[in-house]
Amino acid sequence: MDFEEFASYRGELLAFCYRMLGSFHEAEDVVQETLLRAWKARDRYDPARAAVRTWLYRIATNACLTALEGRGRRPLPSGLGAPSDDPAAALTPLLDVPWLEPFPDARSDVQARVDLGLAWVAAVQVLPARQRAVLVLREVLGFTAAEVAGQLAMSVAAVNSALQRARAAVAGVGGPDAVREPDDPEVRAVVRRYARAFEAADVPALVRLLTEDAVLEMPPVPLWFRGSADYGRFMERVFRMRGTGWAVREVTANGQPALAAYAPQAGGGHWLHTLQVLTVTGGLVAHNVVFADPGVFDAFDLPRQLP
Repeated sequence: MDFEEFASYRGELLAFCYRMLGSFHEAEDVVQETLLRAWKARDRYDPARAAVRTWLYRIATNACLTALEGRGRRPLPSGLGAPSDDPAAALTPLLDVPWLEPFPDARSDVQARVDLGLAWVAAVQVLPARQRAVLVLREVLGFTAAEVAGQLAMSVAAVNSALQRARAAVAGVGGPDAVREPDDPEVRAVVRRYARAFEAADVPALVRLLTEDAVLEMPPVPLWFRGSADYGRFMERVFRMRGTGWAVREVTANGQPALAAYAPQAGGGHWLHTLQVLTVTGGLVAHNVVFADPGVFDAFDLPRQLP
């Protein structure tokens, strides 16, 4: 057994740790720790007791549980309170909140990232750590109750009970695979129309592409808005503040379409302003989570400036 065999699981372990921790950067650190632990303990690995994959997930799960000890959940603004009805409200960031981060799809393989929907990951963050682990290991990764019991040092009955409670807690969000694929032709067409309207600062065109109860939120700013009317009024404010003539690049995050938005600069060119993760439902944008943290940009390897 060599280190490359362990490392071949890096992509799926990264997606797992992200679901558990809600932070791409923390997930990277925990995966590295998991692989190093596995390498150091390779002489004690017994293939008669568990497959390599099952053994690695046991190490990763325990590393995640340790990382979560004494730590609050990672929310989105919509998880902290009621929506705002004032599109002119102050945009004051809360930097002491450990906000949920997006997951850069390019950092993992396709099969590992198809169940990373941002809303589902946000809902999972509310669960106690062990319930979270049970839900992800059973529902997403398909481990048996007996395997999960071995990974978490629990009884099978306790695993089944935790799974029932976790399912009930996230029942209103839909399954982890409920988000439409960004390569779906209908989704791509909607996103491209939205991107063109955004580049042109065409608010009426943007609003026509929204569901009636569309949500807009902008961590680390705790404000969020519900409804196409308030969404549109806030976008009018953005374009008044930042000008028109934006540039947009299409990317993907959390198995969803996303846009890197570049604001025009007075001296020419465009500077990276936000990463926007879109949820498209029924041919319209239902949810837009707008990230402005430079650490998020780094994870996506986005250029800070366009000529």
